[in-house]
Amino acid sequence: MKETILVVDDDSAIRKLLEVALSAAGYHPITIGSGKEALNRAAIDAPVLVLLDLGLPDMDGKEFLCRFREWSQAPVIVLSARSNESEKIAALEGGCDDYLTKPFGIGELLARIKVALRRSSIGVSGSASELISDNLILNIASHTVMLNNEELKLTPKEFDLLKILMQNSGKTLTHAWLLKEIWGIGYQNETHYLRVFINQLRQKIEIDSARPKRIITETGIGYRFIG
Repeated sequence: MKETILVVDDDSAIRKLLEVALSAAGYHPITIGSGKEALNRAAIDAPVLVLLDLGLPDMDGKEFLCRFREWSQAPVIVLSARSNESEKIAALEGGCDDYLTKPFGIGELLARIKVALRRSSIGVSGSASELISDNLILNIASHTVMLNNEELKLTPKEFDLLKILMQNSGKTLTHAWLLKEIWGIGYQNETHYLRVFINQLRQKIEIDSARPKRIITETGIGYRFIG
């Protein structure tokens, strides 16, 4: 049975483009032009993922997101012409899983859909006390990290940062959210803390820390772990 993806966008040309692309990729797209109708269809059809424009005719996309998050944890990828960082951060902190600025490439969008669906269905694999991403294993109970069967020496903050990144694999986490979760309230503007620890982690878990494949920088927004 094909997975249902809900497309919420008031631009009919974008809806048609996404309908064709998603159908060709093996999904069952439902395209809607308004927020209220989309919320009703989401409740009926239970999509596995939502592609959401922010500029809807009857409500801002962030309002849709807030109301949708009251009862669904399905991944939401925002597709918007709004390119400023404040809009991206507001949407991510409001509960969306990813953000692509229009115009976007279909290939990149399909790749991000796969990542979001993989995360929502299985996330980083493992038990409640163990997170596994290929040859990287983080054990929450024993507070250890293994890479290629060798134990890594991580500081407590490095461990906490890696844990929260792996627990949210595939999701873009904002600077402010990460700082609050790791360092606490009052540190949301101390981005240099985060930059230093991300660099340290990359040196320990990446093959080439200058070209990271696991901890990806979302410029001006935050970081994303690729499991």
